[in-house]
Amino acid sequence: MSTKKKIKKILIPNRGEIAIRIQRTCRELNIATAAVFSEPDRHAQHVRYADEAYLLPGSAAKDTYLNQDLIFKIAEQCGADAIHPGYGFLSENAEFSRRCKEHGIRFIGPPAEAIELMGLKTEARRVMQEAGVPVVPGTEPLATAEIAAAKAEEIGYPVLIKATAGGGGKGMRRVEKPGELKPAFEACRREARGAFGDPRVYIEKYLTKPRHVEFQVLADLHGNTIHLYERECSIQRRHQKIIEETPSPVVDEDMRLRMGKVAVEAARACGYANAGTVEFMVDADKNFYFLEMNTRLQVEHPITEMITGIDLVERQVRIAEGESLTFDSIPRHGAAIECRIYAEDPSNNFLPSPGLIKGLTDPGGPGIRNDSGVYAGFTIPMEYDPLISKLVVWGENRSQALARMLRALEEYHLLGIRTNIPYLRKIIMHPEFISGDYDTHFIDRHQESLLEAEPEEVKIESIALAAAAILRLMGSGEQARQSQTEAAAPGTGQPRVSNWKLSGRIHSMQNNGSMGV
Repeated sequence: MSTKKKIKKILIPNRGEIAIRIQRTCRELNIATAAVFSEPDRHAQHVRYADEAYLLPGSAAKDTYLNQDLIFKIAEQCGADAIHPGYGFLSENAEFSRRCKEHGIRFIGPPAEAIELMGLKTEARRVMQEAGVPVVPGTEPLATAEIAAAKAEEIGYPVLIKATAGGGGKGMRRVEKPGELKPAFEACRREARGAFGDPRVYIEKYLTKPRHVEFQVLADLHGNTIHLYERECSIQRRHQKIIEETPSPVVDEDMRLRMGKVAVEAARACGYANAGTVEFMVDADKNFYFLEMNTRLQVEHPITEMITGIDLVERQVRIAEGESLTFDSIPRHGAAIECRIYAEDPSNNFLPSPGLIKGLTDPGGPGIRNDSGVYAGFTIPMEYDPLISKLVVWGENRSQALARMLRALEEYHLLGIRTNIPYLRKIIMHPEFISGDYDTHFIDRHQESLLEAEPEEVKIESIALAAAAILRLMGSGEQARQSQTEAAAPGTGQPRVSNWKLSGRIHSMQNNGSMGV
């Protein structure tokens, strides 16, 4: 049982948009914030926004944002009584969580034991199986390629070789036939050793036409656990999510109830507290299997906030303060989509595009949210992940959200760097995405067409065709009726009616060659 105690100052050992996102909630809660920054981030937005900021000398992540000793020294110096790690860096580091407790600092996240348990994928699978949670057929860690080959034959090809301590798509290979297994096994072990310091790998059955669907969970320190619905995360490039939406086009109400119940059971099985995400793979027959649990705030958390009205960072803080969850369930309304905006060049193998942002035009208008960590005049450093912002839209239904995202991507312009905005726009306009009938292989199937350069007149025509398809989706078919039902006013069962219409005229800014479009 936890005693309620208000937090006065939070140290955020992170950078970019997530640091600012946390700072904003803290400002609303009248909680002071302390930022940290490396040399390349000296002029970053999160440094400007914080109440106070402290230098982490150097530029490499291991010397700065991952330097636990230095971060605890700063926490003591500034008098922080809590630490919010954001995502990435130290957010899923069990040792860091444990050291926070030793220093008398509240870690705004789960207990170290839960992080440790869910961080080892094979151990997480074992715990879930014991709890009755369905898991993808797979193995324990495998010592040799020969043992792996025998297990793969038992499971049946294709299979995935995955790092035991993995995440983010690292240390992962798909194997289609026996002859490919040994080199893939050795490559995974090397990559796992380099990325996680743990060379162990295991095998999992590869599902055909899989979809990646995750559930947001919240758990307090008093044993109460709830879920806040699902997020569809199947648009991925090299196992990295780039577009997410909620609700999932594939999840109906019965499936949502079943998956939500399993997600809550999974969180309880590992003694979870605070915010977390239970991830599932869904096969072509709509069977779902536990994949992993992310023991932190997800990059894509804003779309859940958009349909529930719940500030997840505030909930994290309240839980860390010892407050109980005061609701059994949360109404949801409408649909939301997130696009991750990166400083990268899709036409050059998605290489990062660091450099000075010479000009910036943010999208705006109804239903638009842009969680950004940059400004005009800021130089994007080459040392870190090139995420610029998370562009999020909300609509009364999926069709309206699609149209708003299309508009927002058209409005978003950055001068001086290359971005993935045109690439994202092509995905949003693709008939397969508009229909909602896509899976994790979408990028692989359509990569060539997504990378094709379009003359301005062709681009305008493509946008007009996509807009027309969205309008048709809004006005007819079972999907439109389902969207209206999902947008029901909480407690009434009656659909909310939107008078919004997409203009028939499409205008597009001319690309002068230096814009990130």
